[in-house]
Formats: sequence, C-alpha cells, structure tokens
Amino acid sequence: MTLRRFFAFPKSLAALLCAGLLSLAPVVVRADALQEANLLMKQGQLAPALEKTDQLLAAKPGDAQARFLKGLILTDMNRHNEAIAIFTKLTEDYPELPEPYNNLAALYAQQRQFEKARNAIEMAIRTQPSYATAHENLGDIYALMAAQAYDRALQIDASNAGAQTKQALIRDLLKVSPRPAAVPKIAPAVRQ
Repeated sequence: MTLRRFFAFPKSLAALLCAGLLSLAPVVVRADALQEANLLMKQGQLAPALEKTDQLLAAKPGDAQARFLKGLILTDMNRHNEAIAIFTKLTEDYPELPEPYNNLAALYAQQRQFEKARNAIEMAIRTQPSYATAHENLGDIYALMAAQAYDRALQIDASNAGAQTKQALIRDLLKVSPRPAAVPKIAPAVRQ
C-alpha cells in the first residue's frame, strides 16, 4: 500500500493527519482480517478461514486478494468446482494476474483435464514470463500428457517396449503410481 504525502501548512496538518488515519482504518482492519484468514487456512482451520474470507467479501466483493484466498481455501476443502469458478472469475476480472491461471491449471490437472490445464498455465506465463512456478508446472503438465499418451499406446499394443520404457521413466519422474487416478500435485500459487 502506498501512502500519499500531504503537503500542507502546519495549521491544517493535524486535521489532514486525523482524516488520513481515519480513512486508513478500514484498510488496516481488512489487512488484519485477510492475514487472520490466511493463518487459519495454513493451520488447517478451513471452515473458520472460509467464514472470515466470506465476511471480507461481503464488505468488499471485488477484493482480489480475498477472492484468491477463498479459492485456495476451497481447493484445500476439495471443493474444486467452486474454486475453479472463483479462479476463472479472477482471470476475467484481473487478466494481468498469473496466479489465478496457475491455480486453474493445478485444479484442471487434478481432474485430468490436461488441455485446459495447459491452456491456463500458458496464460499464466503470457501474463508474467518470469513466473518460474508456472514454467515448472507447464513441464509437469506436458509430462502428465506424455504419460497419458504412453498409456494409450500401451492399451493399443501392450508389447511396445519403447512406450513401456518411456512410461516407466515418466512415472518415476512424476512419482505417479500405475493407477490412472493418481496425478501429482501441481504447485499452486500463493500470493502474500
């Protein structure tokens, strides 16, 4: 947060300082509530964290940080469709932020929707080309897509030695068990 500098004569300085401090009170309360919700989430107290975040959003529905935190909380609560809706809306309202795209990619990858995951993570990279987590996640998504392709190849021809070797390498790389439901976690974004 950037505070404006007031250039005033000494007589009006006290009045301006009081007015400035009073106008900052809601911002300080909001920051404290957001930090408290974040702390509750980190402590695994997801329901109280969600409640605190909902209170913040009731007062200020457009707050990007509170909306993002709510998406993270819903993700931790395994309420993925609701989290996807929040992150999608954030990408529409704030297309310059890479983190919502990154988290959409993580959620899509968990649902094995790799094309959607790839598209989302590529948008994160377009918005911030130096976002290292997004680049790493893109590599993971490509590896997951490769594993899926090798699985298909082996369904067609189980004796394909090349596909078997590549599939084993990718599974070892991603620590993916042979069960199709196991998908490694893509690193979510956490905005401080």
